[in-house]
Amino acid sequence: MKIIIELPKENEEEIIIIKVRNLSKDIVKLINAINSKSINIIGYQNNKLFKLKSEEIFYIEVVDKKIYIYLEKEVYESKQKLYELENNLNGDNFIRISKSVLLNIDKLKAIMPTFNGRFEAILINEEKLIVSRSYVSEFKKRFGV
Repeated sequence: MKIIIELPKENEEEIIIIKVRNLSKDIVKLINAINSKSINIIGYQNNKLFKLKSEEIFYIEVVDKKIYIYLEKEVYESKQKLYELENNLNGDNFIRISKSVLLNIDKLKAIMPTFNGRFEAILINEEKLIVSRSYVSEFKKRFGV
């Protein structure tokens, strides 16, 4: 594969051209990364509506059939289902780590194996989440472990 980078003239528009024989998973990831823009999620707190940027979200969790969105220091509730949020955030650095939790991998500081084949995810704010056994293989694949 050859990569060519050219600086456009002052009055030219910036463009990206990708020539491939096969649209592989890696190329699709690259295209998604190039196209990725912050996705806004609506969160509720004290009867107020807030527009939350996806990059601010640490994780999303279902507790007692309610969806909670965790930022570094605040917690918001969501009216959407977890699978809807997962679909909206697809390709935006979120990964399912259990039936009830979506994790923003950009907020991950370290991972540590625990007993019973599970992992512990340590976030940059020192919060700890468990990666359940059924999601460990996808989690390990994502991080090349």
